[in-house]
Amino acid sequence: MTQTTNNLAAYTWSLADLLRGDFKQSQYGRVILPFTLLRRLECVLAPGKDAVLAEYEKVRQMNLPEQAQEKMLLRASGGLSFFNTSKMDLARLGESDIKDNLESYIRDFSKDAREIFEYFKFGEFIGQLNDANLLYKIVQKVRIMDLSPKAISNHEMGLVFEELIRRFAESSNETAGEHFTPRDIVRLTTALVFMEDDDALTRPGLSAPSMTPPQAPAAFCPRGWNTCMS
Repeated sequence: MTQTTNNLAAYTWSLADLLRGDFKQSQYGRVILPFTLLRRLECVLAPGKDAVLAEYEKVRQMNLPEQAQEKMLLRASGGLSFFNTSKMDLARLGESDIKDNLESYIRDFSKDAREIFEYFKFGEFIGQLNDANLLYKIVQKVRIMDLSPKAISNHEMGLVFEELIRRFAESSNETAGEHFTPRDIVRLTTALVFMEDDDALTRPGLSAPSMTPPQAPAAFCPRGWNTCMS
C-alpha cells in the first residue's frame, strides 16, 4: 500500500473510535464499509450529478416504465453503471432529520447500487446509529474524505478495503462466523473495481481469476471466484 492508501485506511479505521461502547467490534465493518462505499459512490457521481438531476426532471414526467427510465438516466450519467436522483449528498443531510434524509438518499440510487447497501443491512445500522446519537458524527467524518477517482484509483480503493477488512477481523473477539465472509468481500470489491466498467465482468478474454486482487486471492475467495460470486 502507498502512503496515501495507508493514511486513508487509518483515517477510516478511526471511525471505530466513535462506535466503541455502542456496537460490538464485529459490527464495525457493517457500519464503516458501507459508509465508505457511499462516499466513494457520491464522489464518482459528482461530476455528472447536475446532468442526471436535469434528466430525471424530464424522465419523471414521461410516465415510462422503471427500466426505461433507468436506461435514460444511465446515459445521462456519462457512462457510469449507476446513478442517484437525489439532490442530497452527505454534506447536505442536516442534523435534526439526518436519519430520514440518509435513508431517502440511499433509496434514490439505481437498483444495483442500492442492493449493495441492502446486502449489508445498512438501514438497520442507520437506525442504531441514530438511536445512539452517533449518526451525525459519523457522517461528518465520512463526508470530508476525498474519494474521487482523481484522488484515489479503483485499484487503490480496493487495497483500502482489504486493509480495513483485515483490521476488522484482527480486532474482533467474536467467532469467525461473525467476520466478513469471502462473498461479502468479493461483492463489495467487485462493485468498487468495476463501478465505471459495467461490461468488464463479461468481456471476452477477462478470466475470473484475473479479477481477483493479486495481493490476496486466497483471502478473497479460497473456493474460487465463480463459486463465491454465485
